[in-house]
Amino acid sequence: MKRLSYFSLKEEIPIWYVPDATYIFIIPAFLFALWAQSRVQYAFAKYSKVYSGSGVTGAQAARRLLDDAGLQNITVEMGQGNLSDHYDPRTGVIRLSPDVYNSSSLAALGVAAHETGHAIQHGDGYFPLSFRNNIFPAANIGSRMAFPLFFIGYIFSGPGGVGGLGVLMGIGILFFAFTLLFQLVTLPVELDASKRAIALLENGGYITREEVGPAKQVLNAAALTYMAAAAMALSQLIRLLVLKDRRS
Repeated sequence: MKRLSYFSLKEEIPIWYVPDATYIFIIPAFLFALWAQSRVQYAFAKYSKVYSGSGVTGAQAARRLLDDAGLQNITVEMGQGNLSDHYDPRTGVIRLSPDVYNSSSLAALGVAAHETGHAIQHGDGYFPLSFRNNIFPAANIGSRMAFPLFFIGYIFSGPGGVGGLGVLMGIGILFFAFTLLFQLVTLPVELDASKRAIALLENGGYITREEVGPAKQVLNAAALTYMAAAAMALSQLIRLLVLKDRRS
């Protein structure tokens, strides 16, 4: 999974090692995340070999859809890496991985239209996206600082520890709550972008009715990774609360 960001397809939730039974809360979500990752890779690989009848590449589709939406100010660039596609609201750029940028496959069109959907959300002032972008700084700090703060407090609040440092556990939990909130808000944002993507492709004639199903399968598989990220964050938060309760 990629690190937490505006645009990563799979936000990373770190797992800090504390050898105790609270890992039981994390294991199911972790297995779900592995399964979701395998599903998106399988779906993308499968439908990367199935080409649309329109012959339009991901880059061409994104550019035309942006122009149709009056978003000529948004640029489309080729990025690097596999499944690194994202829309960057800070710079107004859609970056498509080479396999999406240059391909006319159903997988490429689905991903390109999905990222275009984010740009259109931004242009429309779609509230969940604006809210997610606004809480991103707090969520980013939370994802980096929550576990170090919590476990410093956890270690030093035990027998013979330094008095007062136990409050760091509560601060760490509060920080991590912003990470969970970011993940939860991400779900409707991504689902809406996928819904927009299918409508844009079908209404624009980029895919036929028969090609809608495969494109949806790619985007639905990607949605599982966001659900898995939220499940991981929730299970981690539950674990932290249980550990804090044990120290109280």
